[in-house]
Amino acid sequence: MAGENSATLDEAGKAPRTDRGRKTRRALLDAARQEFGENGFHAASISGITRRAGVALGSFYTYFDSKEALFTALVRDMSDQVRDHVAPVLRAAPDQLAAERAGCAAFIEFVRTHKEIYRIIDEAEFVDAASFREHYAGTADRIAQRLAAAGDRGELRADDAEVLAWALMGMNVFLGLRFGVWGQERDSGAVADVVARLLVRGLGAG
Repeated sequence: MAGENSATLDEAGKAPRTDRGRKTRRALLDAARQEFGENGFHAASISGITRRAGVALGSFYTYFDSKEALFTALVRDMSDQVRDHVAPVLRAAPDQLAAERAGCAAFIEFVRTHKEIYRIIDEAEFVDAASFREHYAGTADRIAQRLAAAGDRGELRADDAEVLAWALMGMNVFLGLRFGVWGQERDSGAVADVVARLLVRGLGAG
């Protein structure tokens, strides 16, 4: 399940040991996504989160030490959700260019049902800078690895996979903002087709 990395949870001493516990923790994360997404970190409250989750206020501390700890867990959870949502279309693509096109479309579709991710990740820069950096650095690292592998296969000219990875990620982030959050009038596949042409042909007139 996205965001339920056992090693991370065990380090915090809050790993649920039962199915009921895992469901309760999941409910708190989902409620936190709504609360932080609507109200922002500072205006959000633990009582508001537990009300949304249908969990007793005292039970909150079984899973999280503080609002800050829950926010950190939520940033990681949402990053994992994006990864898990996009991964199947990447694996199914016949080559890397097709994979990047499909990944772009899948990300836009994810954003359309999780618009709050932009507010939460943006706030992380000021609430938990380490999680903010981890979110983007981890995403870029995954992209760089697949670009480098595609370069080794001769599918792409991945001469500097790190730079290309950050460029691709930045492009997807802002496409998600424009066509996932600010408006949905364009088909996500059609937007991704434009991106695919850019990746194949570049911007040069020749």
